[in-house]
Amino acid sequence: MPQVIERARQGRYGVRVSIAHGLSNEDLPSSPHARQLRGGFPWLTFESALEAEFRLQNFDDNLSHTRVNLCLAVLIIIAFSAMDAMVLGPQLDRIPSKVYILVIIPMLLIGLASSFSAQRHKIHAPLTIVTMTVFGLSVASIQIIASTGGISILIAPLMLSIVFIYFMSGLIFYHAVAANVVVMLLYLAAGTALILPGREFSYSALSIVAANLFCASVTYMHEKTSRLRFLEACLLREMVARDGLTGIQNRRMFDQHISRVWQQAVREEERVAVLLADVDCFKDYNDRYGHQAGDECLRAVAVSLSQCARRPLDFVARYGGEEFAVVLYEANREYIAEVLTRIQRSIAELNIPHEASKVASRLTLSIGAAFVLPAANRTLEGLIQLADEALYCAKEEGRNRVIVLEAEYHTMRTGRFEKRRHPVGA
Repeated sequence: MPQVIERARQGRYGVRVSIAHGLSNEDLPSSPHARQLRGGFPWLTFESALEAEFRLQNFDDNLSHTRVNLCLAVLIIIAFSAMDAMVLGPQLDRIPSKVYILVIIPMLLIGLASSFSAQRHKIHAPLTIVTMTVFGLSVASIQIIASTGGISILIAPLMLSIVFIYFMSGLIFYHAVAANVVVMLLYLAAGTALILPGREFSYSALSIVAANLFCASVTYMHEKTSRLRFLEACLLREMVARDGLTGIQNRRMFDQHISRVWQQAVREEERVAVLLADVDCFKDYNDRYGHQAGDECLRAVAVSLSQCARRPLDFVARYGGEEFAVVLYEANREYIAEVLTRIQRSIAELNIPHEASKVASRLTLSIGAAFVLPAANRTLEGLIQLADEALYCAKEEGRNRVIVLEAEYHTMRTGRFEKRRHPVGA
């Protein structure tokens, strides 16, 4: 087993699916989005992590429209309350006017306010379910009050509330159905118990049931399309982000990921490790075995590295040529040593012959690791340069080994380790 060297010194440097014009199952990457797309989702649900991702994105995508719709609903309710006052007269309108002013409008405003809350991703959905249910029940109660007075024309606001809950409230299909079914059942139960006028109530009941069936059907198809587009968009991003040869993340995604991780680590004061791994004597491998064998070799190394960094925030990418990068967030020395040991063991288990190597008769890696606690006055580029310095040292000292650098990050002044305080030449 190759030696691991730690140093603290002054360094030198299912269902067949087609997307995107005929892309088939065999072309899809191995990912949760691809598995979900293959398996389908007839019940409009994904596996738990993917479902949470969809709901979050769906909420964000529809947030501005939901806010506009809630404002519009408040204005329409105010207009209907004025019209109801004229139609019902002072005797019948006493309770409906209070329902409008004390229940419906405040509930809509509460829903609107929750959409601006810092905790909106957690509270808005459950609060909206409650809000829309109370909203629908309030409108239904006004309809029942009007019917007891012999006025049956107020079915229109109840029908509009059904449409609003399904299409404009921002609720997903099952939540919208649940809210409307509660309203419908309680309306039918109340109407039956109060023995409302038979023909008018039967007509209203049929209209409400038909409206729910129609709206639920349309909402189902709309959400199914939204979920399909979500999966396809995620797959497209994955495929653009993946290296064409190895199937793991590419250099562009590494740059984006490490930038996000760095900023998060500065905020949360967490340590970050970057590992740069280089296949030893890879040019000689290509010359000896051919480029096709070289490609297969890189694929095997990529798979091994991906299996060695298994935590949710661990990240593996092809850095360029025969180099790979691994990013470990919230890392400690023990976990870094564990990952490095896994990598060395997995490469050894591949047992790939490399008779042209100057190091060993089997394929080996040289690895440089940088392990730092980010600081506001230091740079991300410096972290990557430190990992590159460690990799250089590993190669210089004979390859097939690991060099871990840590303290150097805070003492080195060469390159881009420290933020510039003055323009060049100042």
